[in-house]
Amino acid sequence: MSNQELITTFYTCFQKKDYQGMQECYADEAVFNDEAFKNLDSNEVKAMWEMLCKTGKELKLTFGNISETNGGATAEWTASYLFSRTGKMVVNNVHARFEIENGKIIGHTDTFDFYVWAKQAFGFTGLLLGWTPYFKNKVQTTAMESLANFMNKK
Repeated sequence: MSNQELITTFYTCFQKKDYQGMQECYADEAVFNDEAFKNLDSNEVKAMWEMLCKTGKELKLTFGNISETNGGATAEWTASYLFSRTGKMVVNNVHARFEIENGKIIGHTDTFDFYVWAKQAFGFTGLLLGWTPYFKNKVQTTAMESLANFMNKK
């Protein structure tokens, strides 16, 4: 399977909320990072996708612009969903970078404009505070606590 086919499989599974299919795309030593989740190991990233697929409300996902790179791939994807903490709709445009070895993802980094996301997810509070390191750290701490709680319940 080419890197492009692997990433297409990954996002097709995400569209279907098939977290098990997504999990199978990762190597045992995978690492994941984005604006909310930092330095997740393979078990944590697999649990994160399961949590997001199971709890995501009104999730719609599109993806494209998948390009093979030396040792990996890049992609663009957009998620539209109801942010559960506030009940607000969010449209998040994400750039993904993948490191791939032996047909599995070993490194996955998603980047997006945190301030744009925060304004949508938190409304006026996000508008006022979403640009601050304090607010971003608070979101990261809450995200990691949610993931730990989800993993402990399994």
